[in-house]
Amino acid sequence: MAGHRNESHTPQGNGSVRRPAVALARGLDWFSIGLGLAEASVPGVITAWLGMRGQEGIVRTYGVREIANGIGILRAKDPTPWIWGRVAGDVLDLSTVAPHLKGAHPAKDNVVRALASLAGVTIVDVVCGVRLGTASG
Repeated sequence: MAGHRNESHTPQGNGSVRRPAVALARGLDWFSIGLGLAEASVPGVITAWLGMRGQEGIVRTYGVREIANGIGILRAKDPTPWIWGRVAGDVLDLSTVAPHLKGAHPAKDNVVRALASLAGVTIVDVVCGVRLGTASG
Protein backbone atom coordinates (compact mmCIF):
# COMPACT_ATOMS: atom_id res chain seq x y z
CA MET A 1 0.00 0.00 0.00
CA ALA A 2 1.27 3.44 -0.91
CA GLY A 3 0.96 4.89 2.59
CA HIS A 4 2.91 2.03 4.18
CA ARG A 5 6.30 2.26 2.54
CA ASN A 6 9.27 1.29 4.66
CA GLU A 7 12.99 1.93 4.51
CA SER A 8 13.56 -1.13 2.28
CA HIS A 9 11.66 0.65 -0.52
CA THR A 10 14.08 3.59 -0.59
CA PRO A 11 17.67 3.75 -1.84
CA GLN A 12 20.23 2.82 0.78
CA GLY A 13 21.95 5.64 2.56
CA ASN A 14 22.44 7.01 6.02
CA GLY A 15 19.24 5.70 7.62
CA SER A 16 19.38 8.07 10.58
CA VAL A 17 19.16 11.02 8.17
CA ARG A 18 17.17 9.31 5.43
CA ARG A 19 14.16 8.13 7.49
CA PRO A 20 13.11 11.61 8.69
CA ALA A 21 13.73 13.08 5.22
CA VAL A 22 11.59 10.38 3.60
CA ALA A 23 8.89 10.94 6.23
CA LEU A 24 8.94 14.66 5.44
CA ALA A 25 8.71 13.90 1.71
CA ARG A 26 5.72 11.65 2.38
CA GLY A 27 4.02 14.54 4.17
CA LEU A 28 4.80 16.88 1.32
CA ASP A 29 3.11 14.47 -1.10
CA TRP A 30 -0.23 14.91 0.64
CA PHE A 31 0.33 18.65 0.93
CA SER A 32 0.93 18.81 -2.84
CA ILE A 33 -2.17 16.81 -3.60
CA GLY A 34 -4.36 18.92 -1.30
CA LEU A 35 -3.01 22.21 -2.58
CA GLY A 36 -3.30 21.01 -6.15
CA LEU A 37 -6.92 20.01 -5.67
CA ALA A 38 -7.70 23.49 -4.33
CA GLU A 39 -5.86 25.23 -7.18
CA ALA A 40 -7.44 23.02 -9.84
CA SER A 41 -10.98 23.17 -8.48
CA VAL A 42 -11.36 26.78 -7.28
CA PRO A 43 -8.77 28.90 -9.10
CA GLY A 44 -11.17 31.85 -9.17
CA VAL A 45 -11.24 32.02 -5.38
CA ILE A 46 -7.45 32.00 -5.26
CA THR A 47 -7.01 34.61 -8.00
CA ALA A 48 -9.65 36.86 -6.42
CA TRP A 49 -7.91 36.66 -3.03
CA LEU A 50 -4.58 37.57 -4.66
CA GLY A 51 -6.05 40.23 -6.96
CA MET A 52 -4.92 38.18 -9.96
CA ARG A 53 -8.19 37.82 -11.85
CA GLY A 54 -7.69 36.56 -15.37
CA GLN A 55 -4.97 34.10 -14.30
CA GLU A 56 -7.31 31.26 -13.37
CA GLY A 57 -5.90 29.09 -16.16
CA ILE A 58 -2.36 29.31 -14.85
CA VAL A 59 -3.51 28.59 -11.28
CA ARG A 60 -5.47 25.56 -12.51
CA THR A 61 -2.39 24.36 -14.43
CA TYR A 62 -0.23 24.82 -11.34
CA GLY A 63 -2.81 22.76 -9.44
CA VAL A 64 -2.49 19.89 -11.90
CA ARG A 65 1.30 20.15 -11.52
CA GLU A 66 0.96 19.92 -7.72
CA ILE A 67 -1.30 16.87 -7.93
CA ALA A 68 1.08 15.12 -10.34
CA ASN A 69 4.06 15.94 -8.15
CA GLY A 70 2.28 14.71 -5.02
CA ILE A 71 1.36 11.43 -6.69
CA GLY A 72 4.94 11.12 -7.95
CA ILE A 73 6.32 11.49 -4.42
CA LEU A 74 3.71 9.08 -3.07
CA ARG A 75 4.52 6.36 -5.59
CA ALA A 76 8.29 6.80 -5.91
CA LYS A 77 10.77 4.45 -4.34
CA ASP A 78 13.07 7.47 -4.15
CA PRO A 79 11.17 10.76 -3.73
CA THR A 80 14.29 12.92 -4.21
CA PRO A 81 13.69 13.99 -7.85
CA TRP A 82 10.05 14.69 -7.10
CA ILE A 83 11.01 16.91 -4.16
CA TRP A 84 13.32 18.89 -6.45
CA GLY A 85 10.36 19.11 -8.83
CA ARG A 86 8.47 20.74 -5.98
CA VAL A 87 11.29 23.25 -5.58
CA ALA A 88 11.09 24.08 -9.30
CA GLY A 89 7.33 24.53 -8.89
CA ASP A 90 7.92 26.79 -5.89
CA VAL A 91 10.14 29.01 -8.04
CA LEU A 92 7.37 29.21 -10.66
CA ASP A 93 4.80 30.06 -7.99
CA LEU A 94 7.01 32.76 -6.47
CA SER A 95 7.74 34.27 -9.88
CA THR A 96 4.02 34.32 -10.72
CA VAL A 97 2.91 35.96 -7.47
CA ALA A 98 5.83 38.35 -6.77
CA PRO A 99 5.11 40.86 -9.56
CA HIS A 100 1.82 41.67 -7.85
CA LEU A 101 3.72 43.46 -5.08
CA LYS A 102 4.38 46.39 -7.40
CA GLY A 103 2.35 49.55 -7.34
CA ALA A 104 -0.95 50.08 -5.61
CA HIS A 105 -2.11 46.50 -5.93
CA PRO A 106 -5.52 46.11 -4.23
CA ALA A 107 -4.65 42.79 -2.57
CA LYS A 108 -1.05 43.57 -1.67
CA ASP A 109 -1.46 42.28 1.91
CA ASN A 110 -2.68 38.94 0.60
CA VAL A 111 0.17 38.81 -1.90
CA VAL A 112 2.64 39.36 0.96
CA ARG A 113 0.96 36.55 2.94
CA ALA A 114 1.08 34.23 -0.07
CA LEU A 115 4.75 35.01 -0.73
CA ALA A 116 5.64 34.38 2.92
CA SER A 117 3.86 31.02 2.77
CA LEU A 118 5.52 30.14 -0.53
CA ALA A 119 8.93 31.08 0.85
CA GLY A 120 8.36 28.90 3.91
CA VAL A 121 7.29 25.92 1.83
CA THR A 122 10.26 26.45 -0.50
CA ILE A 123 12.63 26.30 2.47
CA VAL A 124 11.03 23.04 3.67
CA ASP A 125 11.25 21.58 0.16
CA VAL A 126 14.93 22.55 -0.24
CA VAL A 127 15.84 21.17 3.20
CA CYS A 128 14.04 17.92 2.36
CA GLY A 129 15.77 17.65 -1.02
CA VAL A 130 19.20 18.32 0.49
CA ARG A 131 18.66 15.80 3.28
CA LEU A 132 17.45 13.15 0.84
CA GLY A 133 20.45 13.79 -1.41
CA THR A 134 22.94 13.79 1.46
CA ALA A 135 21.51 10.62 2.94
CA SER A 136 21.65 8.67 -0.32
CA GLY A 137 25.16 9.80 -1.25
